[in-house]
Amino acid sequence: MVRTIELNKRQEQILQIVKENGPITGEHIAEKLNLTRATLRPDLAILTMAGYLDARPRVGYFYTGKSGTQLLTENLKKIHVKDYQSIPVVVNENVSVYDAIVTMFLEDVGTLFVVDDKSHLVGVLSRKDLLRASIGKQELTTIPVNIIMTRMPNITMCQKDDLLIEVAKKLIEKQIDALPVVKETEQGFEVIGRITKTNITKAFVALASDQ
Repeated sequence: MVRTIELNKRQEQILQIVKENGPITGEHIAEKLNLTRATLRPDLAILTMAGYLDARPRVGYFYTGKSGTQLLTENLKKIHVKDYQSIPVVVNENVSVYDAIVTMFLEDVGTLFVVDDKSHLVGVLSRKDLLRASIGKQELTTIPVNIIMTRMPNITMCQKDDLLIEVAKKLIEKQIDALPVVKETEQGFEVIGRITKTNITKAFVALASDQ
């Protein structure tokens, strides 16, 4: 269920006036409510930022005719991966499982991206992969991560211009915690960032806060 902004009585009155008389200036709205323009300024700002109203210089305010759900959907479709991606943590495919575990711990991440000697993406390591490898009597310092990682073409990726909402769907569908943000080259995919559940949560919180 999408929760929309709750309007106060005055804001509802402003919306009704604009619906019936728009485009209409702030001064004329104030006159109809027997209030000053300064008194209405915060309400007009809220209604405009929330997307219920739009304003044009020398024309005035007009009603957009869009519901809260429509406005939220439109805003979601304006957020791209590049707006919220973070720095990726990568390891070479020849490092040991032990070193990968240490890296994951020190960097405080849940996913490592594995690259070859040319810095192209060849695999992904999750906490589950490393935990699975740790169970038993194997010598973790001698096992390279390329033995246990998820390999191409079974890696879900995204690019910086992808919509964040589409990446969120991929995370849910694949039941994974992070995706590499890649740039395609002639030789392969270069890892330029990462998108995690935390990144997406930050984006939604910012959207809800009108940031």
